Amino acid sequence: MSDPIPFSTALRERSSRSHSSSEHAGFMADLMKGEGTREDYVALVVQHWFIYEALERTAGQMRNDPIAAVFISDKLTRLPALEADLEFLVGPDWRERIEPLPTTRRYVDRINEVGATWAGGFVAHHYTRYLGDLSGGQFIGRLMARRFGFETNGIGFYVFDDIADPKAFKDVYREQLDAAPWDAAEQERVIDEVLLAYRFNTELFEDLAAAKATQVA
Repeated sequence: MSDPIPFSTALRERSSRSHSSSEHAGFMADLMKGEGTREDYVALVVQHWFIYEALERTAGQMRNDPIAAVFISDKLTRLPALEADLEFLVGPDWRERIEPLPTTRRYVDRINEVGATWAGGFVAHHYTRYLGDLSGGQFIGRLMARRFGFETNGIGFYVFDDIADPKAFKDVYREQLDAAPWDAAEQERVIDEVLLAYRFNTELFEDLAAAKATQVA
């Protein structure tokens, strides 16, 4: 009898197609291929701010939850870097000049909901964002720096100064997922929530493309 598949492995395998679809959505694909503009990149950073404001605010609420607290680390905090990026990219009045797109509003509402009521759902969104940031996000940051001539200003979001070894950090995170006290039904709920997070990401890229098309027209 073969050993059961670790939960982190099942999660990665079950979400790989959604992850790939999100990464290859038109807006993001164009940005990665060098066909996107600096304004496209700024538009993405703006939406990230709303998402991470919700995620890190709810992390504060979840710190006392015995399951969620295991995954929360100040080393992952992105909001100060995002705010510094926006001040550089948009200007000191960036707060008055930004607004969430429709998908971002729904995404934030969902993070707020699970962040107040369900540790597994919070972890699903935490996993989707931060492990992605420590994986493909590192490549995106380097690519945007070369494409638009950034050094640290403008791509601080992708710089994790407090994590010397991203691979080791991700390995520990996956071990924590495997150790989470979730039964099979709860694991399925968490996987479904990760798939929802990827769907939000894909639909956000669609919103960004639509907003760009409107501006061009």
